[in-house]
This record gives sequence, C-alpha cells and structure tokens, in this order.
Amino acid sequence: MLEILSLIRSDGDPRWCRSVPNWDRGPWLETVLGLRRAKGNPRPRLISSHLPVQLFPKAFFTSKAK
Repeated sequence: MLEILSLIRSDGDPRWCRSVPNWDRGPWLETVLGLRRAKGNPRPRLISSHLPVQLFPKAFFTSKAK
C-alpha cells in the first residue's frame, strides 16, 4: 500500500520511491522517531500504523486525513 500511495503522491514517477526508504516516506506513527519524521515531512504526509482505530488521536478523526 505504501508503494501505491507513494506513486500516487509522486504522480507516478518512481524515482522518489526508489531513492527514499520506506521508513522516511511513510514513518510509523507508533514510534517516537517515526512521529518526528512524519511531522517533518511535507504535506500531504504518508503515515504507517498498525494501531487499532480506538488508539488513534481524537484530532485525527476531525482532520482531513484519509
């Protein structure tokens, strides 16, 4: 899924997917380092997570995140 979303974000150009590691393109929300990376990435951001929906921050549900 991360590869598909990365290609959509880069308008189908695979150079970004090939040059930027997965953990930088879609950092894990559950880790401190991943959260810092996600906040530093330009919008629209890709974020990876295995958190159950009940543990997501409440602000997530009122945002425009997809």
